[in-house]
Amino acid sequence: MKIIDKYLLKSFLITFTSVFVILFFIFVLQSIWLFIAELAGKDLDFITILKFILFYSPIMVPLVLPLSILLASIMTFGSMAENYEFAAMKSGGISLKRAMRVLVYCTLIMSLIGFLFSNNIIPEAQYRFVNLRKSILQTKPAMAIGEGQFNKIGTTFNIKVEKKSGENGEFLEGVTMHMKKNEFSPVTTVIRAKRGVLKSDDHTNILQLDLIDGYYYEDIYSSKIEERNKMPFAKSSFKKYTINIDLALLNGSNEDSGEVVNAHNMLNMSELKYTIDSLERNYKKDVLSYSENLDQKTKEANELFNTQSLLNVDQSSSKDFNKDLLDLFAPDKRAAIKEIAKSQASNAVFTMDGYVFDLEIKRNYINDYWISFYDKLIVAYSCMLMFFIGAPLGAIIRKGGVGLPIVFAVLIFITFNFANTFGKKLAGQDAIHPFIGVAAGALLLTPLAIFLTRRATNDQNVTINLDWLIEPIKNLFSKLNLDDLKAQYARTSLDTMSINYDDSDYQDLLKRDTNILIEMVANTLQFGYPNLYRKKALKILESRGITQEELELENKLIDLDYLEMYYLTEEYKRTSKAALVFYILAIIFVTLVKLKILFGLFAAIFVVFTFLFVFKSTTYVSVIENKTTKKILINKIILLVGAFPFYPIFYFYNQSKIKEVLAEYKK
Repeated sequence: MKIIDKYLLKSFLITFTSVFVILFFIFVLQSIWLFIAELAGKDLDFITILKFILFYSPIMVPLVLPLSILLASIMTFGSMAENYEFAAMKSGGISLKRAMRVLVYCTLIMSLIGFLFSNNIIPEAQYRFVNLRKSILQTKPAMAIGEGQFNKIGTTFNIKVEKKSGENGEFLEGVTMHMKKNEFSPVTTVIRAKRGVLKSDDHTNILQLDLIDGYYYEDIYSSKIEERNKMPFAKSSFKKYTINIDLALLNGSNEDSGEVVNAHNMLNMSELKYTIDSLERNYKKDVLSYSENLDQKTKEANELFNTQSLLNVDQSSSKDFNKDLLDLFAPDKRAAIKEIAKSQASNAVFTMDGYVFDLEIKRNYINDYWISFYDKLIVAYSCMLMFFIGAPLGAIIRKGGVGLPIVFAVLIFITFNFANTFGKKLAGQDAIHPFIGVAAGALLLTPLAIFLTRRATNDQNVTINLDWLIEPIKNLFSKLNLDDLKAQYARTSLDTMSINYDDSDYQDLLKRDTNILIEMVANTLQFGYPNLYRKKALKILESRGITQEELELENKLIDLDYLEMYYLTEEYKRTSKAALVFYILAIIFVTLVKLKILFGLFAAIFVVFTFLFVFKSTTYVSVIENKTTKKILINKIILLVGAFPFYPIFYFYNQSKIKEVLAEYKK
């Protein structure tokens, strides 16, 4: 290994180590807040808390490792470029591509470590983490319940105790429980007890709660509205009441076995592949079974018709058969056939809905395993991706330290993480393929990595021209000034104007008659000539002894009346186009209200701006109609009232009419 390689490797690894330790600590500390309710005030010893953090922290590595590589590469290469170290390397014949080579190998090793860590260490850590929570609850069942607060157990009930006592806090005083029939129903049952005892067994997943000396209140739901308004309820007392709590609910798992081992995030790739194959086989069997059940139901329906002799065709009716199929059967049987057909169709639809819902749940469950499978591969690729973004970006921006590099790193990583999160969500709902969902961030940023690497290795800066986007927006909201427009066509000095006498436009103008040239100058806007073409005509007129002052006195320098009409039509086009843009944005955000209520606020703002610009455009319409003395545009009141939902129709109609007005004005 050469000295330059050692220097680059040392600089990169020192920066990477510092960044990784800091970010890992921040991410772990942030994640601990998710479980602070389980740790705070539960009388856990230091070793147990340390194990809790130790088993959970490996989950942060797939997040921290790519971000650390990104930030370290930007800082390392940015610092070297800022201190002209890369300039010195290039003068010595060492290109950026050559300088990156040793760090590419280093990043490859980190990617491999990230993959092995994700495939072997994280599943084992997840397994130990979940089972540690379970064992804590079994040895110290009171950990699940804090004093003086309602503690949510699963999705169906909450419990509150005034005081805990005993060696492990298993003796409870002043117990209050709120219970629901299911997750989304209201509280229907309240239990109050003076005392309670928590019991657990190492060989089972069930935590037993014995309530002593209490009352039981339950709301009674009545099918009659008048009874329901009386709010009936049942009340009873008890000496002892036993409730069994599934510890799996506290672990976030639905497994019934003693140990939680079948979660997708606790399996390595080989175990995931085996599980996925089993699930896919079962899924195909379910699809086949459901289709056979539907066929069987169809056969049963046909047998029902046959046993009741309902399908005997009335021969006399068949001669007069027109369109209605029921006309083929005897009149006394048509009602029965119709009812049976409706019942069978309703049952088939209900059955199909149940099958579809069941298959969707199973498919989403399988997708979770596929997401975990692909996620382990993407961790390795994301490490390489972040290096090929960070290294050339640092060389281009030429900034080291913790200022600008952190800004770029955070923006890039937020984009990457958001795309991954959004993609996994869609993949989990079977909206897109699991691989595309997991690799969404990588697919989004790979073109950026290729672009930056090519620019940096070719010693080219990144210049991003956004004029194509900024200029239309700027023109949309920049009001045209009539005085500026007049000044543009006012008298101007032609002495400094250099003319190519061999220019085809100039030669063409020389052949024109003086009166035609004067008309061309005055009606430049009508004819659509550029201003430079007009100035060439003025230069020729000056050579023929006709000055701009003379043209101005005769009102032939520019047609001011037409210029004002041109200004009004351009302003109408601008304001109406702005109204159309805000109208489209309002429609888009209205459709997104179901996803988030905040979009409704944006939609309301865009609606207000739509009406403001529609109103502004109508003022220009009124002036145009007064000048033309024609009522050819849509009425102002109709335009305002019909801005939603018919504004696009009004917009395109008025735009076409404006062109006609401008073309016919002083034709």
